Amino acid sequence: MKKLFLIDAYAIIYRAYYAFIQSPRVNSKGLNTSAIYGFVNTLQDVLNREKPTHIAVAFDPAGPTFRHEMFEQYKAQREKTPEDIKLAIPYIKKIISAYNIPILEVKGYEADDVIGTIAKVAETQGFEVFMLTPDKDYGQLVSDHIFMYRPRHSGGFETLGIEEVKAKYGIDNTQQVIDLLGLMGDASDNIPGCPGVGEKTAVKLLQEFGSITNLLENTKSLKGALKIKIEDNRDKIIFSQFLATIKTDVPIEFDENSLKKSNINENELRQLFDELEFRHLKDKILSATQAPKTAKSADLFSGQLSLFADLQAEQNKTQTQTDEQQAEQNGFQTINTSTHNYYLIDTSEKRSTLISNLLQQKSVCFDTETTAIDTFTADMVGMSFAYNEGEAFYVNLPTDRAECKKIVAEFQVFFANTQIEKIGQNIKFDILMLAQYGIQIGGKIFDTMIAHYLLQPELRHGMDYLAEIYLKYRTVHYDELFHNQDSKVKNQDIRKVDLNFLKDYAAEDADITLRLKQILEKEIAQNSLEKLFYDIEMPLVRVLATMEQNGVKIDSEALQQSSEILTAEMNNLEKEIIEMAGTKFNVSSPAQVGEVLFDRLKIDERAKRTKSGQYSTAEDVLEKLHSRHPIVNKILDYRGLKKLLSTYIDALPQLVNQRTGHIHTSFNQTVTSTGRLSSTNPNLQNIPVRDEQGKEIRRAFIPDENCVFLSADYSQIELRIMADLSGDQNMLDAFNSGYDIHAATAAKIYKIPIEQVSKDMRRKAKTANFGIIYGISVFGLAERLNIPRNEAKELIDGYFETYPDVKKYMDAAIAGAKESGFVETIFGRKRYLNDINSQNSIVRGYAERNAINAPIQGSAADIIKIAMVNVQNRLERENLKTKMTLQVHDELNFSVPIAETQIARQAIIEEMQNACVLKVPLIA
Repeated sequence: MKKLFLIDAYAIIYRAYYAFIQSPRVNSKGLNTSAIYGFVNTLQDVLNREKPTHIAVAFDPAGPTFRHEMFEQYKAQREKTPEDIKLAIPYIKKIISAYNIPILEVKGYEADDVIGTIAKVAETQGFEVFMLTPDKDYGQLVSDHIFMYRPRHSGGFETLGIEEVKAKYGIDNTQQVIDLLGLMGDASDNIPGCPGVGEKTAVKLLQEFGSITNLLENTKSLKGALKIKIEDNRDKIIFSQFLATIKTDVPIEFDENSLKKSNINENELRQLFDELEFRHLKDKILSATQAPKTAKSADLFSGQLSLFADLQAEQNKTQTQTDEQQAEQNGFQTINTSTHNYYLIDTSEKRSTLISNLLQQKSVCFDTETTAIDTFTADMVGMSFAYNEGEAFYVNLPTDRAECKKIVAEFQVFFANTQIEKIGQNIKFDILMLAQYGIQIGGKIFDTMIAHYLLQPELRHGMDYLAEIYLKYRTVHYDELFHNQDSKVKNQDIRKVDLNFLKDYAAEDADITLRLKQILEKEIAQNSLEKLFYDIEMPLVRVLATMEQNGVKIDSEALQQSSEILTAEMNNLEKEIIEMAGTKFNVSSPAQVGEVLFDRLKIDERAKRTKSGQYSTAEDVLEKLHSRHPIVNKILDYRGLKKLLSTYIDALPQLVNQRTGHIHTSFNQTVTSTGRLSSTNPNLQNIPVRDEQGKEIRRAFIPDENCVFLSADYSQIELRIMADLSGDQNMLDAFNSGYDIHAATAAKIYKIPIEQVSKDMRRKAKTANFGIIYGISVFGLAERLNIPRNEAKELIDGYFETYPDVKKYMDAAIAGAKESGFVETIFGRKRYLNDINSQNSIVRGYAERNAINAPIQGSAADIIKIAMVNVQNRLERENLKTKMTLQVHDELNFSVPIAETQIARQAIIEEMQNACVLKVPLIA
């Protein structure tokens, strides 16, 4: 079967760009690669899933189309194309060319006209045609052999044929899509339609009259206001129908051979992916085209270190030459053009000499090679050291753990030396790894991953990535062997690798990190980040390592009992929901839930469908409908229980480490753009707090034997920081007087004594307090509080009248960001806002909200980090056995021996409250 895929380029590009709008992908050159990355992912996904025999990508041409000539306002209301998309288009076109896929573009015609023309011709030539686009107007083209292929918001795709399009829009034939748009209009294209006629009315009219033509010929049968609307807007409806019609006679030749899917140009695609820094995509896409594994390399580092799948000498030589040329063009050196000497240390004499030399240095870079990413189950394979550029040493370790421990112990004299700075990439991993062998790290530390994070917080910070960014001595032969130090090498036996090969690879890790340090420490100084780096982030590395080593203890038996109880409760809820619905359906299926709620029970006549054609049954949608029918609360409860069971109650016992009996989460310093810590494997910062089920999970976390839990958190820290940054006297007075800030805000807004503030007033003021510092809009506040927009506007206006200097601070923050391109926390942490001057209001608005919020949220993150360092120092200074176990944003948790309860409580509170001096007191 001949299978042709036609891709609407801009529809997919825009969709990809906005999918990443809250967390854009930005490479080392400052290029926003979100649109490119998303487009390539979608393209590759289609190629893998559908295996088309023929394919093409259609672009809108530059300049006006025939529709603009006919209607000057066509698409006039659209925001200007974001600058990042403009910069992305040339790369996307180069990538399409590297895939050897033809680009279709005809002056004066839009992509959908080109696709419509090609699709209709291809259908007559025996093709099954699939139009890849989320745009609804393509529904008019669907026929027996032409289909819409729409990306789903939840992932994957849906195929829409004739019956699916008819069902989706409630029409009798696909041609009625044109008439539907002609009547209801299309805001995205500025097609006016008939004012006052929405989708439901348009569908009813088409069901009655069949077409716009028939409707306009029979307006006498209409009544009242609708009759007036249709007759008064006759010309507008006809013109809208014309604008909505996709042309199928564009002057473009159909060349079947040129559309044939052909092999990709590997070298060209590799160069583009290298330039864009798409390492994961390069591995995923190009590894599939590489030669089969040799027997020697089979099963090693499967799916991760793709060089092992490509060790054939001639092919490797060719690739090395290509990569070297690319590296040199980029101004980088390679392993073959930079001087380097890497030594294998495999005898006691060599180790002794190395240790003596290490002790003579002021700073040394080191790295551990391990068998797994989990430091509590991994074994060390070797250690590498570097202290002179281009020279490094690899200490090979025996497989026997006891023998290995003896050799590692020889290096204790170096590791414990407080006068020698220790350098590492993600050094926390190495600190934890060495701790399993009884080795403690003394002296200053310098983590290149964290240094780079402070300089460019929006980027990824793995070892391989940093090398591409900074290293002017880039390795080529070992390029694909660079693994992200965050993840190490997973579930593979690294000992099987040829020893000389491993020696070069491991030694180069240390060499590269040393060179990176020399570059990064200068940039840290140039950007005035020394205090943040040396006084906050580096001391925190040790604290986090200690916390991860401490781990948290859980009561697995209690969780098992909870699982049984909650599973039974969930099953009962499912039965009740089905009984209420009056029909059997899958309660876990959002699509089926939507059909039951809105088609069968009709609890909301205005229910909206998502772009996939399903009704939206997201939590926020159902929350607003909870009073309409008791089934809604039951469904929300069912979903809550299901998530609770799968995410925590059933999952946590599986994560207990068998060696320690504890769960050891990983705290990440380089993930969020704001400076907040994140927690992974498992994420212990997302445990529900407020409801009974959340408390059930928290009860399962238990202190160590003869200990109690102690939890301390900051009171309204972000609002206190806002008071400090804005200097608003009313807000300062409220905090300094010890008032409840939300009640004080309500009293000011409603102009009543604080004693007369009701719970509802306080609730609204609280939402305003927190919402406004996150840049909430009138619409957003109205939605959140479920109040009319005019009341929300009055609330916001009253807020700014109450706290006028908060508004001045917000305006100044945005103005400052527009001038400098970044904002800063109290401690100098920078957040770069590349889109702050964008001409696209959606993109610019997001950056402006970040300009307001990032200094507040980032300062709060910095303060809790300082508190953690000071608390840990105090515990060690006073020889307390209290252990810090968790950090959840503004909260710290401890396992405290019963005998230390009072002294630990006092120490923790004091250190938290004295972490920073603001214009208002910090309260813990």
